[in-house]
Amino acid sequence: MMKIPVHIAEKLLELTQGKTLPASSAKHAIINEMVAEGLIERKGRIQKTLSVVNMNALVIYLQNKYSINNLEKYISILHQKNISRGAATEVSGNSKLKNIRTFKGFLINCYFPVQATINGRPIILHPPEGTFQFIYDFEEFVIPQDCIVVGIENPENFRFIEKQKYLFNDIKPLFVSRYPQNQNKDLIKWLQIIPNNYIHFGDYDLAGIGIYLNEYKKHLKNRATFFVPKNIENLIEKHGNKSLYDNQKINFNLQSINEKSLLKLIKIIHKHKKCLEQELLHNI
Repeated sequence: MMKIPVHIAEKLLELTQGKTLPASSAKHAIINEMVAEGLIERKGRIQKTLSVVNMNALVIYLQNKYSINNLEKYISILHQKNISRGAATEVSGNSKLKNIRTFKGFLINCYFPVQATINGRPIILHPPEGTFQFIYDFEEFVIPQDCIVVGIENPENFRFIEKQKYLFNDIKPLFVSRYPQNQNKDLIKWLQIIPNNYIHFGDYDLAGIGIYLNEYKKHLKNRATFFVPKNIENLIEKHGNKSLYDNQKINFNLQSINEKSLLKLIKIIHKHKKCLEQELLHNI
């Protein structure tokens, strides 16, 4: 079974051809996901439209996440009754035309030892620098209740957590990675099982906020908050990226957001018309 329905694949093909489409013609979780990632732009108040923000990024995204190398051939294959294995492999990189998960679970990292249990047995979490730990049986993975889970959006920041220690001096953090993305659903399932609070540490742009709201906040409710440094306005003003802001026209329902710091961040981003990539915070 293919990952992207044929009618959505056909709309994506039109978008990659430079067309602007009515948002109502392509309603699907996959489209919402691409909007949150900043790949597709949804704009307009009454009659919303869809258009591609970054063509190359969208092509790479389809290859990496859905193993689709050619949308036209992908669509053609879906319309065929008898599919040869060679054709399937060429289009989707998957000879069985279905999503096979080699591993379940997610990566964790920390800069001090954390005592936890997995399958009822004690375990000490403390990966040596340059390594991570992978949690497979996450359903039976329990961490101390005073430990706060910090989700890191970008791999580089996840690698260099020691350099960002100054940001989390007042809490006992356990860092988890949003990547690889095909493991992200397991991470969210685990976060829903445990009682611990969650802090989202991502990019300070509209796409990053969208990821937080659509992937985490909606599932974790009041247990989730978006991490905003105290000097964020100064950082955005001095180091912000204007072109990144110009390429992300994402609108939020501000009335649905109850985090004052997040509302303030959105206001700052629009005020300076700049966005800040997360990687900067381990280079200061």
